[in-house]
Amino acid sequence: MTLAADPQTEFVAFWNDTLAAKFERYRDILMNGLSHHSEVWLNEVQIAAGTRIVDVGCGWGDTALALAHKTGPTGHVLGIDCVDQFLRKGRADAVAQGLRNVCFAAADVQTYPFDASFDLCFSRFGMMFFENPVAALRNVRGALKPGGDLVFIVWRDIAENPWVGLPKAVVQKFLPPPGDDARTCGPGPFSMANPEVVRSQLQIAGYEDIRFNATDGPVIVGDSIRNAIDFQLAIGPAGEVFREADALAEKRRDEIEAALCDALAPYLQDGHVVMPSASWRISARKPA
Repeated sequence: MTLAADPQTEFVAFWNDTLAAKFERYRDILMNGLSHHSEVWLNEVQIAAGTRIVDVGCGWGDTALALAHKTGPTGHVLGIDCVDQFLRKGRADAVAQGLRNVCFAAADVQTYPFDASFDLCFSRFGMMFFENPVAALRNVRGALKPGGDLVFIVWRDIAENPWVGLPKAVVQKFLPPPGDDARTCGPGPFSMANPEVVRSQLQIAGYEDIRFNATDGPVIVGDSIRNAIDFQLAIGPAGEVFREADALAEKRRDEIEAALCDALAPYLQDGHVVMPSASWRISARKPA
């Protein structure tokens, strides 16, 4: 199953025409380096054979494939992401792994025409970017059977995530903050860091039994200082500041990179830049 993402949606268009190529360039960091937070849940969760699952914002499909293995041949996994370029890897990996119980759709989760046939919805770092979180959560609720479960992982506050907070602070010493007219990929990676806000969003969207579990752990943000600097200046909060500063950023690139090198050097471990990170694993249920 393949659907085309809506090119008229501003955030979807930005993902496809600006961010997709950058994310592909740093796929190993984004898919594997940050995987601690999904691995904790995947290693402990028990999924019954035959479970039907939708993976929201599945990216390159690694979590969708892991869930497909867990639910077995009698189950089914639908992975959805607004960037079809990402999904090509998931489709290829599914074939390589001999998985016939998983498919991928390039679509906007806020408007995807679900039917209420899924037992579980999972998302790793996908929920934070929806233009209208309540609308997206409500639409996902429509995918679940009565009593179905929602589990999603989001970052906690940037102050608890020095892997992006520290580089942003360094870059801001040299460049102005982005203007109000800056293009974005949605509300941003920390838009669901506040449990009170998210609890309210989930309640409005019609969920119950809402719970928050904190996960802390290391993330790998580069296989060298050079790789880590390039990653930070391309993606995330520091990358947004750098991108929007445009010519000024390029003019000051050398001194910014030197400052980032000094800031990241203490985190070098066995050739990799390893930094602390913090997330919420949020669970909720559609009323029976």
